[in-house]
Amino acid sequence: MLRNRVKELRARHGFSQSELAKRAGVTRQTIGFIEKGEFSPSITLSLRLAKHLKVNIDELFWLEGEDEE
Repeated sequence: MLRNRVKELRARHGFSQSELAKRAGVTRQTIGFIEKGEFSPSITLSLRLAKHLKVNIDELFWLEGEDEE
């Protein structure tokens, strides 16, 4: 299962769902679904979100239960 820190990092930057969505070029609903784990974003969207939240993509998204190497 894909996990994420979008909500946490969005709040840290003071962005509303709508503001982050606008910056990333998606709808507010898409951000909400990502935060709830109901939608897995594309690589392109994941990179956009990581850029606007100022983190590496692996700090923003990870697979739960995957063994770390």
